[in-house]
Amino acid sequence: MDRRMGAEATMGIGGGMVSKEAARNLEKAEDLCRRRKPEQALPYLFKAMEDPNCLDAAVQMAFLMPTMEMGIRLLEQAEARGRAHLKTYLSPTCFEDGDVYTGRFWSLLETRPYMRVLQAIVRLACEIKDYNKAANTIIEMLRLCPGDNLGQRDWLGSILLQAGRPADALSFAQAWLDRSRHDPDICCPPRGGCTFEPPSQAPLSQEFIEQNKGRAPGSMLYTAALASFKLWGDCVLSRQYLRLAASVNPHVLLKVLAKVEKPKSLNNSPRAFNGSEMAHDYLWLTQDLWMAADVWEWANSDTEVKSYVLKKCSREGCNNRELRAAEFKRCAGCREVVYCGPACQKADWKAHRKYCKDTQQQLAMIKAIMSGRSVQRSTDTPILASADFTSAGISTLFH
Repeated sequence: MDRRMGAEATMGIGGGMVSKEAARNLEKAEDLCRRRKPEQALPYLFKAMEDPNCLDAAVQMAFLMPTMEMGIRLLEQAEARGRAHLKTYLSPTCFEDGDVYTGRFWSLLETRPYMRVLQAIVRLACEIKDYNKAANTIIEMLRLCPGDNLGQRDWLGSILLQAGRPADALSFAQAWLDRSRHDPDICCPPRGGCTFEPPSQAPLSQEFIEQNKGRAPGSMLYTAALASFKLWGDCVLSRQYLRLAASVNPHVLLKVLAKVEKPKSLNNSPRAFNGSEMAHDYLWLTQDLWMAADVWEWANSDTEVKSYVLKKCSREGCNNRELRAAEFKRCAGCREVVYCGPACQKADWKAHRKYCKDTQQQLAMIKAIMSGRSVQRSTDTPILASADFTSAGISTLFH
């Protein structure tokens, strides 16, 4: 979540517990990092870190350290400072189960810098493939804030699978996907789905399938599919989850079945629910697991799954359909329609042009809002199709 918007923008970092001078220095440093000038940012970060409550300066500094291991150590020191401060500021028992504050972290402005430190630890732990550390940190975040304002539930299933914990991964996904298991007071599973009860192997009901088609988060469904396959092989349940996952976000399996190279970094571009950007980040965490020979063959053998992945040419009247994943090229402007060849793209441009331009302008406007840049006007010239799956604007999560 961006501190430049919302309550912290008005009341100050952590509800005002960070001095205004430290906040100003942090803002200057982060702006320089966004402009790819980390060396110039360092003096401002050092000044910001003179305020021991400015945990966000430690977060930014961690990503500038010579090694990620050094970054994690810096974050662990910030976590200890933040924990001590909250015990003094809120309550000596604010981290204990049953305390009035436990479960409410993030809703309290004072806890937000601490939670951002934990999020940064997760990110760096994943970079060095310390998946158990990453998983345990998210589990603690969900204990403190079951509603998960920082979106770490989209990561935990993948990380548990990477850590060799498929039963926990499936239990976690099932807790979030089955709304009957949600606590009505907090509108989410108890402890954010981290009670890790024995997962169910019972096939999904038709009612569950209909409820989740088009609505459930793809990351949860893909976690459930892969975890159930690892636990019980090619069974009814794993096929059901796989088909549901392909129906809500085919972008994941499109890249898996096309054997596209695994993303090298996260994508911080504007995103739609279950869109290609979310698929990019999911694959950054998990693609190597899906490329295992037995898993790939299992996914590739399902004709229903491939019906969601194999595209039909977007030109009206053309009935050509792909025979293999990513055979057709996508419009490089909106990246949302595909054509079987240049002739169909050219013939369809008059019909597609307005939608393509509007889509590009909407994304440009969102990017401009996020970065403070002006929106560039698009041209009226058709943009050549491209088979390039890399996304523009890829950067690390924090700078």
